[in-house]
Amino acid sequence: MTSSTFTGAEAVEAAVTASPPRRGGLRHNHPVTPYLMLLPYVLLLCAFVLGPAVFGIWVSLHDWDFLLPNKPFIGLQNYADLLDPDSITFEPFWKGMRATAIFVVASVPFLVLIPLGIALLLNRTFPGRSMFRAIIFAPFVLGIAVIGVLFRYLLDSQFGLFNYLLGLVGIDPVGWTQTQPAAWVALVGMTVWWTLGFNTVIYLAGLQGIPRDHYEAASLDGAGSWQKFLYVTIPGLRNILVFILTTTVLASANMFGQSYLVTNGGPGDSTRTAIMVMTQEGLRSFKMGSATAMSYILAVFLIVISAINFLALRERDKK
Repeated sequence: MTSSTFTGAEAVEAAVTASPPRRGGLRHNHPVTPYLMLLPYVLLLCAFVLGPAVFGIWVSLHDWDFLLPNKPFIGLQNYADLLDPDSITFEPFWKGMRATAIFVVASVPFLVLIPLGIALLLNRTFPGRSMFRAIIFAPFVLGIAVIGVLFRYLLDSQFGLFNYLLGLVGIDPVGWTQTQPAAWVALVGMTVWWTLGFNTVIYLAGLQGIPRDHYEAASLDGAGSWQKFLYVTIPGLRNILVFILTTTVLASANMFGQSYLVTNGGPGDSTRTAIMVMTQEGLRSFKMGSATAMSYILAVFLIVISAINFLALRERDKK
């Protein structure tokens, strides 16, 4: 056999390479190929995100009542009512926004800092590390219905486990769902326990992406543990911090299930969040136009807050 003889695999490869594409076919390097690959995602994005968003704006400009045969166009009246103290939607909506702001301010610091501390611990090497990682993440896979029913029993003022434990140390029972600020403490506590595993996993991924030689160089310069954390770990997690802070604020601002299932918006309406007000307005009072206008005002606030987070934490160019 001469050196010019092909093996079977080489002959097939040469034939495929040399043969022109079939008529009507599309080469992998054709300019249209990337757009065809993106087409399914674009269709889903338009069908389930952009389309409903545009339709929602249209609904907010109408008196969209399910009980009315016609949906008259009223322009910006739904938005004007939310800014008019004399309208019937003004007080409930802004009370809901206030409750949402309280929950965001109370929960976000814990959901950003506690997972960071846990991730720093779990990033070390010690026996059973994988088991602890699984335990920390496990509550996050549970649905809000399970979490709500669980904590409704744990927080019961008569036979709940928390009040039982307080009684063992001589503390009177606490009305976790009937009094303030106990209701906020309960909602924030259960949310932190339920969702901190997600942020912990994100932090762990970021910590493992920081090169070890950065820490070694810091050690050679005489840096201690605190200096390494400030000047190596935090800069290395800058993009992770932007992601976690932004998504945590958005998730907390959309809190609904915890308050609905555990406190039912009480005591009074102190834990009735903006999402609960929108649900009441749209799905119970059938005022979808007004409810949609509420949702877009909330969205504007969240866009502004997200932009501030990004601008404050972005990495600035060093001259």
